[in-house]
Amino acid sequence: MDITTIPDNPYCLLTPGPLSTTKSVKVAMLRDWCTWDDDYHAIVQELRRKLVELATKTGGYTAVLMQGSGTFSVEATIGTAVPEDGTLLVLINGAYGTRIAEIAQRLRIRVVTNDSGEVTPPDVGLLERTLASDPHITHVAVVHCETTTGMLNPVEAIGRIVKSFGKVFIVDAMSSFGGIPLDAADLGADFLISSANKCIQGVPGFGFVIARRDELEKTKDQARSLSLDLYDQWREMEEKGGKWRFTSPTHVVRAFAQAMKELEEEGGVKARHLRYRANHRVLVDGMRQLGFTCLLPDQYQSPIITSFLSPEHPLFNFEQFYGTLKSHGFVIYPGKVTSADTFRIGNIGDLHPEDMHRLIEAVEASMFWDSTRSSWDPASLPVRV
Repeated sequence: MDITTIPDNPYCLLTPGPLSTTKSVKVAMLRDWCTWDDDYHAIVQELRRKLVELATKTGGYTAVLMQGSGTFSVEATIGTAVPEDGTLLVLINGAYGTRIAEIAQRLRIRVVTNDSGEVTPPDVGLLERTLASDPHITHVAVVHCETTTGMLNPVEAIGRIVKSFGKVFIVDAMSSFGGIPLDAADLGADFLISSANKCIQGVPGFGFVIARRDELEKTKDQARSLSLDLYDQWREMEEKGGKWRFTSPTHVVRAFAQAMKELEEEGGVKARHLRYRANHRVLVDGMRQLGFTCLLPDQYQSPIITSFLSPEHPLFNFEQFYGTLKSHGFVIYPGKVTSADTFRIGNIGDLHPEDMHRLIEAVEASMFWDSTRSSWDPASLPVRV
């Protein structure tokens, strides 16, 4: 198919996923695949191998693909990795850490939480004291990039403490894997979780877990779910050359293979990280020049998504602001912080600094609450072409 005949997206998705994808990733979904076919299984096995290579240079890790959203893979990991007599400590500083705790509670797993609030990193001193005072804790979980705010949590420091106490370490790297350099072994991560539609720039449909093989092997018969049994899914893929236990998202898998190829062509995770950082710098500098304030201080901020405080002006209305930007080529995200009125703008996906410059122009033109203007003319907004 001639890729130039595919219409452009009507807007840039400035979200933490799903996100804007390339035309070539979309084209990859136009062919049908049989879930039993050896050619398809070979694609799955190659993806598993490449994911492990992206995650670590250390041996002893394996990859499991799991149908559903990223949260399905988080639940599969929690529900499989923590034994019946285990206790999970969750470090919370946003909605996604809270979700991990909620998953564990639904599964009737004993949960302990360290909640540092939405705008503060996890307290490593409190972590150490908690592990020292509660010998029943067997597993610790944390979100690497908490997209509630855009905070990048100090997983290296957390991992060192967790492993010093001999605990199993679970890292939700949903919005960071593939876009921020990391090594699972250096982090001490026993289970590292992400999704197809994040920094690798695929489309929604499955998540994946990079697991330390010896820890995964200990989880046989522990899962609290049939379809979300991480061990059984892994064993099936291991023994049957890439076969999934239940119907796999074949088109999404093929798109992900194309996205992985494009990540390599870009120069790998380091190069993608540099592009995301450049996007973020254009965004933050431009928004600050327009009078907007970031929720987080720079030292806590990831290059994945940024939360901005809503202007304290009676004419500012997020829904109208959102709609105006969407009509001219940009979709932003509502805020998720409970302690402040915010909105969020993502930097990941098939986005480049020139896109962010155009966004800043659109934001400036849409600032109809500016008291220096006698009227607001939506037609003055720059139109995306």
